[in-house]
Amino acid sequence: MRYVDGYLLPVPKKNIKAYLKMAKAASKVWMDHGAVQYCESIGEDMAAPWGVPFPKQMKAAKTETVVFAWVVYKSRKHRDQVNAAVMKDPRLAKMCDPKKMPFDCKRMVYGGFEIRVEG
Repeated sequence: MRYVDGYLLPVPKKNIKAYLKMAKAASKVWMDHGAVQYCESIGEDMAAPWGVPFPKQMKAAKTETVVFAWVVYKSRKHRDQVNAAVMKDPRLAKMCDPKKMPFDCKRMVYGGFEIRVEG
C-alpha cells in the first residue's frame, strides 16, 4: 500500500518564484533518497462553489495563494526511511533557514496518509 505526505501552505504571491526554486531543489533531495513522486502545485482556481475554499481555510491574505504539495512513497516504513535520510542531507539544511523561507512555516499544514483508492 502506497503512502503520501500532504502539505498545504499559504505563500505570498510575490514569493512564488523563490518558493518554486526551493521546491525544485527539495524535489531533487526527496527523489534522490527514494521518494516515488514529488509534486508541488500553486493555487490557481481557488473560488470553490461548495465546501470551504483553501484560501479561506488557510486564512490566506489577498496577497497570498495556497500551495498544495505531496510526496508519494512505497509505504509508511519507506516514508520514514526516506525522510530520515532527507533530514540528514546537507542540501536540505542549506535551504531551510527559517529567516529565508519564502513562506511562514508556522502556517504550514501537514499529514501522512495511506492511499486506499487509486484510479
